[in-house]
Amino acid sequence: MSQGGAAARIAAKPQDRGWAWMVLLAAVLLQGLTLGFPSCIGIFFTDLQREFQASNSETSWFPSIMVAVLHGGGPLCSILVKRFGCRFAVMLGGLLSGVGMVSSSFCKSISQLYLTAGLITGLGSCFSFQAGVTALGYYFVRWRTLANAMASTGVSLGFTLWPLLSQYLLDEMGWRNTFLIFGGILLNCCVSGAIMRPVQLASGSLLQSPKPGEGPERRAEEAQLSNGASSPHLELQQQTRRTACFQMLQKYLAFDIFCQNKGYQIYTIGVTWMMMGFALPHVYLVPYAIQNGVEERRAALLISVIGFINIFIRPLTGLLSGHRVFTGRRIYLFSLAVLLCGLSNFICVISAEFSVLIVYCVILSIAMSGIGALTFQVLMDVVEMDRFSSALGLFTILESITLLIGPPLTGLLVDITSDFHYVFYNSSFFLISAALFMGLSFCTLEKKNKLKEASKVPLDNPSRYQYNEMPTEPQSESQSPPAVVYITSI
Repeated sequence: MSQGGAAARIAAKPQDRGWAWMVLLAAVLLQGLTLGFPSCIGIFFTDLQREFQASNSETSWFPSIMVAVLHGGGPLCSILVKRFGCRFAVMLGGLLSGVGMVSSSFCKSISQLYLTAGLITGLGSCFSFQAGVTALGYYFVRWRTLANAMASTGVSLGFTLWPLLSQYLLDEMGWRNTFLIFGGILLNCCVSGAIMRPVQLASGSLLQSPKPGEGPERRAEEAQLSNGASSPHLELQQQTRRTACFQMLQKYLAFDIFCQNKGYQIYTIGVTWMMMGFALPHVYLVPYAIQNGVEERRAALLISVIGFINIFIRPLTGLLSGHRVFTGRRIYLFSLAVLLCGLSNFICVISAEFSVLIVYCVILSIAMSGIGALTFQVLMDVVEMDRFSSALGLFTILESITLLIGPPLTGLLVDITSDFHYVFYNSSFFLISAALFMGLSFCTLEKKNKLKEASKVPLDNPSRYQYNEMPTEPQSESQSPPAVVYITSI
């Protein structure tokens, strides 16, 4: 059958109905497999230390690299989606994730684990997650906010199920065989990607990326080369390429917004600083509990408690923050959630009893739900929606750097002092200082804006500090993929 006949079977307007709900189900599975997966790494921390005779700092590089690449690979994923489409990117990500974990089961040193499980699996998870969210944006217009909120429950489900499965498999067959099985499980990302077929618009054209080398710039370049370009022409061509490279960096990494938009500058610095301490409990909570006499199965249950509570609290937090009462004030809710997250760490310092750690996980989960539900909503409050995608690229790159170096530096401190309490001291310091910085800075910025309005001095661009709703009309084929909205990778 011809391609035209196959395409004709796709509904003219699949948005918000029919196959869109299958894509939503695939997105839930994707987020559970990708964003939820790093939550189980702490289960293997002690076994990997014994196997490779590695220090806390050396072992913590493995989850740090995975999470950092998962967050920081966004611009690379955007380029991949633009050139080959969402379905290809999701399936490629699933293949990389599976190959990375299967290869990890044969590693002979901790440094090899950095490459296989850290870099390869992390990059694959990034491709699958971000391309999956982009595909979800194509399939939902009217119900896009609801769809993204429902898809984010996959993260909480992953947080709940991955640690329980990891501890069971670890007890039954060891970490190497467990990683081998994980490779097979992560290949299910390819199944989810296969469900995300290209969307056909009412005009009959498929909403997918152009094939490589078919753009007008490429055709013009080939025509020039075929005519035999002279030296001045080559110099002009090289200059054009440099300009195109700069424009690409500007598109995916919005340095101009960072320099001109004070709100975006404050928020990006605050979140980047916060990430130095945010991931520490996820990496070290299970080893800390085991060191203090908690049984391994019960220690793994702690992470599952965090995920289980997130299933219910995160959607409620998202709905609450979406109320018009909080429009323009969500940054203060976000700062409060970060502050609560930082203060909760002192509970672990007081006692390492299992019952006390359960209380800690409950409070931490509530705070995490607020952070997860508000991270991108606040970013949309301070950045124009037409530049959101590029602002998000720089935002994720910077936070991935601190996610990468935070756990190993803290692990080095633990190696020197032999005291796990410094994990929670460090986490509290970064979280509390970041919360105070963002809250006070935005309060000062708001007062300055009010003074400008009172003196009738117009803002350079008032829409920078206003909330913008997503468009309610389907996007045209010529537009770039929709920004990732209302979804957090935290």
